[in-house]
Amino acid sequence: MVTTTDRAEAITVIGAGRVGRSIAIAAGRAGLAVELRARTDGLEGLVGTTVLLCVPDQEIAPLAGRIGRRSGLPRLIGHTSGATRLDALAGSSSHGSFSLHPLQTVPDGETDLGGCPAAVSGSDPRALDFAAGLAGALGMEPFPVSEADRAIYHAAASIASNFLVALEETAAGLLGEIAVEDPRTVLAPLVGRSLQNWIERGGAALTGPIARGDTATVELHRSALAERRPDLSDFYEALALRTSALAGESR
Repeated sequence: MVTTTDRAEAITVIGAGRVGRSIAIAAGRAGLAVELRARTDGLEGLVGTTVLLCVPDQEIAPLAGRIGRRSGLPRLIGHTSGATRLDALAGSSSHGSFSLHPLQTVPDGETDLGGCPAAVSGSDPRALDFAAGLAGALGMEPFPVSEADRAIYHAAASIASNFLVALEETAAGLLGEIAVEDPRTVLAPLVGRSLQNWIERGGAALTGPIARGDTATVELHRSALAERRPDLSDFYEALALRTSALAGESR
């Protein structure tokens, strides 16, 4: 875990984007010695420190390699990617590696990460304990994800967050096309209640024509989309198929 000694050591956050700035703010509030650097800044003074890379996934391995080619190596090195495995950090030649991925949307550089889950992993038990301790010190709730499961973990996170936005924007777009004013405001109570129902009940929260076996209404949906928005027919069919399967599991 993050010990008193760890708190006295410097944590260098490299990457001054939304995630990096939010983590640096949280670290400062937690009393950790933290330095925030842009990824274009120099790499001096990293010997014996803990480095956390908050950079785009494709930049993690090259940046770790640049760090490894320097004479002063960090004690530990980590990244905040959800999908990238720890072997991307191998070029750093540090004494251990870890990852800490906040399971939360980060819309700006002052996002409060307190209370959000954080997926953690480590190259060895000590590194994993450090990652979990750091997440806890930053106010997050750590849970372990194995290296073999990282891609499926991140796919689940993307479905839960990104696909939800895509889904609701599609629904709002359809209402906008039939001259409903401010579709987001109109849909917000339905979306909010549906989300809360899912949190409380899981798959049993399903309602609507597919859940009740109303095939006539589903056919009306298909016909209307085929006429007005044929580009969304496959989208509807894919979701209808998955919804039907979930409804069957909940009966």
